[in-house]
Amino acid sequence: MKDVITFCQALIQEPSVTPEDKACQPMMAKRLEPLGFSIETMVFHDTTNMWARKGTESPVFCFAGHTDVVPTGPEEKWQHPPFGAEIHDGYIWGRGAADMKGSLAAMVIATEQFVTDYPNHKGSIAYLITSDEEGPFINGTTKVIDTLEARNEKIDYCVVGEPSSTSVVGDVVKYGRRGSLTGDLVVKGKQGHVAYPHLAKNPIHDVAAALDELSNTQWDEGNDAFPASTFQVSNIHAGTGAGNVIPGECHICFNFRFCTEQTFASLQSRVIEILDKHHLDYDINWTFNGLPFLTDSGTLVDATVTAIKEVSGIDTELSTAGGTSDGRFIAPTGAQVIELGPINATIHQIDERVKASDLETLAQMYYHILVNTLTAE
Repeated sequence: MKDVITFCQALIQEPSVTPEDKACQPMMAKRLEPLGFSIETMVFHDTTNMWARKGTESPVFCFAGHTDVVPTGPEEKWQHPPFGAEIHDGYIWGRGAADMKGSLAAMVIATEQFVTDYPNHKGSIAYLITSDEEGPFINGTTKVIDTLEARNEKIDYCVVGEPSSTSVVGDVVKYGRRGSLTGDLVVKGKQGHVAYPHLAKNPIHDVAAALDELSNTQWDEGNDAFPASTFQVSNIHAGTGAGNVIPGECHICFNFRFCTEQTFASLQSRVIEILDKHHLDYDINWTFNGLPFLTDSGTLVDATVTAIKEVSGIDTELSTAGGTSDGRFIAPTGAQVIELGPINATIHQIDERVKASDLETLAQMYYHILVNTLTAE
């Protein structure tokens, strides 16, 4: 498992800022092909995706992840070059170390060891890798899934390498995620002089009561797996910049993170009901970012919990907290989906890093998950 460190360094040294892959996927393919994987490159617009598969039988066990990373920010503020992948104090430093090139390296090393130890394993092993997870997520995993669905190629078990851990590797596994719905609202008024408000119509004043009601609405109480659904205003803008002009429009962006008690339709309906109740003149556009999903106790969850216990002796916490991931595109096909990856304390930050020994641990966990799913009777 020591090779996971050098392979992670090689991946970090590719400056694959979204939607670029650079040479990451070819590097992975070069290691997977000798194991018997067929490599299929799928390019959609500006995004490079890789579907790799070894075997033709079910069940299909898939590792999913992304090679793209977020921008570095001011490079001079990093203690070590963001694409240098230098090792200091036991950590590999660099953009993507934790999110998620460390996971990709651990997946490949675990697969190499598993295929060596179990050349006659049951089922198939696959990789679904994209360079569009940190970007608009239009031409990445969702397009690959559409392609697979069109040819009735199904994933049974999927491990997404998102950095799920909090304090030690494996202490938290995501077995579901909340849904996400964004609304872009434009409330219309009439521009005018602040000294003559009777000749104008202030959309900020008009929308204030509706925003107060939206922000104080109890959308649901959640359930055993999910916290209650939440509403947050993320952006609000109105005015010309002048202090003596009543604005003609107020632009508001808001987002729901919602549980399985809600649907896109139920949230939209309630929002429109509240807006109409306050007699607003408005336009609204919706962005459907993903439905909530939950993988109940079963083969993959059990295999993962057992693997973590076998490797580290800890009892993992199953969680649905946090943001969205590409698991939201895979779960609706019927696949069992979990997320397991490194500690997430430095992701998207200056000085992102991952403990080198943690990657060896993660590779061992991935290896045991493969054993538990593809060798068990």
